[in-house]
Amino acid sequence: MKNTMKNSVLLLVVGMLGIYACTGAGAKESGQAQAAANAQQQQSQTKGTKMTKIVKTDAEWQKQLTPEQFEVARKHGTERAFTGKYWNNHTNGTYTCSSCGLELFSSETKFESGTGWPSFYAPIKPENVETTTDKAYGMVRTEVHCPRCAAHLGHVFDDGPKPTGLRYCMNSASLNFAEKK
Repeated sequence: MKNTMKNSVLLLVVGMLGIYACTGAGAKESGQAQAAANAQQQQSQTKGTKMTKIVKTDAEWQKQLTPEQFEVARKHGTERAFTGKYWNNHTNGTYTCSSCGLELFSSETKFESGTGWPSFYAPIKPENVETTTDKAYGMVRTEVHCPRCAAHLGHVFDDGPKPTGLRYCMNSASLNFAEKK
């Protein structure tokens, strides 16, 4: 009984640390990440690029996605830190939306953030991601989602490396990876 209680507390602490790491705690989340992401989005909108939207019912998404992918991408969940299949991936290639296949990030912009989630300093194209304000869990964060199918991808923070200073902290469950040959 004692070990079960200790294990439960340990799992709770590890889970909370994972959420803390990807909340931008320690980062200046005073709207700077949202402003930078919005600037990128506005820049892409001026190019006149229109993307065909993909709309499906929850039942249709559940047939297409694994239970974890559905929970994260369609229900705005978050996988636990250091558990996703891509957080430690160092292979060259392209990361796409697990729901619709849109190209999102290149391995060339991936970096080691230490958070336990795959992190990138820029999307492949600014118009290939959209952002909204996320006020869940008593925090204000900038959510990143797919502009084509509205899948939840993760969050963006302003504590990333140069040249953008941004950290797109993504969920592996929201991504697929195609190795560059």
